[in-house]
Amino acid sequence: MAQFTWSAASAGLLTASAILTLAALDKNYPPPLEQAAETSTVVVDRNGALLRAFTISDGRWRLPVQLDRVDPQLVAMLIAYEDKRFLKHNGIDPLAMARAAVQLATHGRIVSGGSTITMQLARLLEPRKSRSLGAKLRQALRALQIERRLTKHQILEHYLTLAPYGGNLEGVRAASLAYFGKEPLKLTVAEAALLVALPQLPEARRPDRNANAASRARNRVLKRMVADDVVLKLDAEMATQRPVRKKRYPLPALAAHLSERLRIQDPGSNRHDVTIAKAMQVRLEVLARERIKALGPKLSIAMLVADARTGEILARVGSADYFSRTDGRAIDMTLATRSPGSTLKPFIYGLAFDAGIARPETLIEDSPTDFSGYTPRNFDNSYKGTVSLREALQLSLNIPAVTLLEAVGPLRLMSLFKRAGVRPRLPRNTPPSLAIALGGVGMNLQDLVSLYTAFPGLGIAVQLHDVPRPTGHRHSDQQAVRLLSNQAGWHVNSILAGTPPPDHASSAGIAFKTGTSYGYRDAWAVGFDGAHVMGIWIGRPDGASVPGLSGRTAAAPVLFEGFRRIAPNRTALPDAPSDAVHISSTDLPRGLRRVQRAAHLTPTNIAAQPAPSISYPPDGAQVELPDASTDQPRPLVLKVHGGAAPFSWFANGTPVIAQHRRRQAAWAPDGRGFSTLTVIDAEGRSDRVTIFVK
Repeated sequence: MAQFTWSAASAGLLTASAILTLAALDKNYPPPLEQAAETSTVVVDRNGALLRAFTISDGRWRLPVQLDRVDPQLVAMLIAYEDKRFLKHNGIDPLAMARAAVQLATHGRIVSGGSTITMQLARLLEPRKSRSLGAKLRQALRALQIERRLTKHQILEHYLTLAPYGGNLEGVRAASLAYFGKEPLKLTVAEAALLVALPQLPEARRPDRNANAASRARNRVLKRMVADDVVLKLDAEMATQRPVRKKRYPLPALAAHLSERLRIQDPGSNRHDVTIAKAMQVRLEVLARERIKALGPKLSIAMLVADARTGEILARVGSADYFSRTDGRAIDMTLATRSPGSTLKPFIYGLAFDAGIARPETLIEDSPTDFSGYTPRNFDNSYKGTVSLREALQLSLNIPAVTLLEAVGPLRLMSLFKRAGVRPRLPRNTPPSLAIALGGVGMNLQDLVSLYTAFPGLGIAVQLHDVPRPTGHRHSDQQAVRLLSNQAGWHVNSILAGTPPPDHASSAGIAFKTGTSYGYRDAWAVGFDGAHVMGIWIGRPDGASVPGLSGRTAAAPVLFEGFRRIAPNRTALPDAPSDAVHISSTDLPRGLRRVQRAAHLTPTNIAAQPAPSISYPPDGAQVELPDASTDQPRPLVLKVHGGAAPFSWFANGTPVIAQHRRRQAAWAPDGRGFSTLTVIDAEGRSDRVTIFVK
C-alpha cells in the first residue's frame, strides 16, 4: 500500500513538474508563430478571386490560406495520411510515437517518424538541421505549446500556408495555382493526393522537374486512402491513370498596373480588395494583346470599364503587356494625360440643349468659319453645308461644335468638368478657349469615362473608384453630381445611339463617340449602354505621331468587340423622360430652327433690340399654386422684357408656348419641384430662370 502511494505521488510530482516546465517555456520561449505571419501580398477582385500576388521578401510564393477555401477532400486525405488522431491529441500522438520506435528497433531505420501535423508545423516554424532525438523532443514541446495557443482549424491553416511544395512554392494555394492553374477549393482526387504527397520530399517530387516521382508518390497516397476508406477504390484507380502535368503555370498577374500602384500606396497591407470583375478583366486583357499585335509595334492600348450607376471600375487595362517593359508598356495609360480629340463634343451639345439655344433637329452651318482668328477645319477637310445638330454630332463635324461652344462659352464647359470632379489640363497661363471643342485640353481615360456616365445617368455623372466603398455607403455630392438635365442627357443618348457603328460591327444598343487628337497621336472611343461605360485609348506612350491612326478605324472596333465579350446581353439605354419629345426642324419655334452666331447680330440691331429678360417669375422664386378643390397647380403668369417677338417658352427644355407675340403668357406646371423656364426671341437670344413650385 505504501509502495502504491509512493508511485502515485511520484507520478503526480512528475506531472506537476512537466506542467510547470511547459508553463515556463510558454512564458520565456513562446513558439515563433509570427514566422507564418508574412504572406504574399494579394490583390483580389470584387468577389474575392485572386487577381495578382507578390512574392514575400525572400522571393517565395506564400499565399494566405483559409481552410474553408480548401477542398475538404484534401484536408481529409492529409489527416488520414499524416496524422489520423489529429483531432484527438494535444500535439503529440503517443501511439504513433510508440509505433515509430518499434519500427526503428525492428528495421534498424526510421520507417515512419511519428510526427503529428502540429509537430510538422513546429518544424516548419523552426527548420531543423538534423533528425536527432533532441530535435524531435524540441518539436514535441513546441507542438504542445502550439496546441495551447491555436485551434485545430488554425493549426491546419498554418500548416497549409507553410508546407513546402518545391522550388519557391510554399503553401497549398501557391502549389495548386502553379501545378494545376486553379485555387485549391475544388480538386480532383488525383490533384488532392499529389498535394498531400509533395511536402514530404518537395524537391524530389516536383511535377515540373520529376513527373514520374510525383506520380509514384501520389499513387502511394491513393493506395493508403483506399485502405483507410477515405477514397473509393474505383475513384483511386481512375486517379492513378491521370498523367501528372510537367509544366508549371504562372501565378495570376491580372490588373498589373493597378496592383502595383496599390502595393506602393499601402505597403503595410497584404490584401487589397478592388472593384474589378475578374472575368471582365481577363477578357479585356486578352483582347488588348490580340489587338496590339495587329496594330503594330511601339503602340500601346488602354481600356477601362465602369458601372455607369455606381462608378465602380470593373476592368482596367493600362497596357497590352505590363511585364514586357518595352515601348512604355509599364505606363498605365488609363491615367496618362492626353488630348481627348472630339470626345468632349457631346457635352457641348448637352449644354446647348440645356441653354435652350438648340434642339437635336436645329439646323447649323458646317462651312469654313473664322472665329476671331481661330479657323478650325473638319477631319477630312470637307464640309457638309447645312445639317441638323443630330447629324453634326454623329458625323463629328468640327465647325458646328465650335459654333455651339462659342454660344455656351468655354468657361461653362470647364465648369461642367469641375462639377464632375475632373480637372483638365490647359497650357500654362492659357485661359479656356474654343479649341477645347476639338481636344485642346489634357484629360485621361479614367476622367473621360467618368464624365460619360452622365449619359446613361440622364445627366448625372458618378466619380469612378476601384477600391470598394464601405457597405451601406451612399454617393456624396462630390461622387454623384448632375451635369445636364434629364432631357439634355437623353437627347445626347439618342444622337450617339444613332451613330453608324464601325465596319463589320453591330450597334446592338451601344451609343458611342470617337476622337482623334491633333497629329494622329491619340485614338479614342467611348461608348455605353444602360449599365456600362467603356473607354478605349490607342497611341504611343511617348506621344509620337502615328500617321493614319484614328478613333474611328482603330479604337471603335476594339470598343465594340470589348462590349461583345464582357456584356453580350446588352442593357437597354434609359427611356426618354416624359417631358423629352422629338420635334422636327420645321415644327421648332423660329428661334430654334437654326443656330445663329452672336457675331451675326450687328451692333445696330443689338442696340435696337436688347436681349430678352424674364421679368416674372424671378430667378430662384418659390411659387405656391395649389388649387383648393383639385390640388392641381393653376397657370403661372410669364413675363418677358426686351427681345424681338415672337417668343417661344420652354419648361425644362420642352416647348410649352410657341411663337407667342405677346410679352405675357401663361404656363401650367405639371407638378411640384424645380423647373427651369427659358424664353427665346426671334433672333435666337435667350434668358432662363429656375423656380420651385410648392
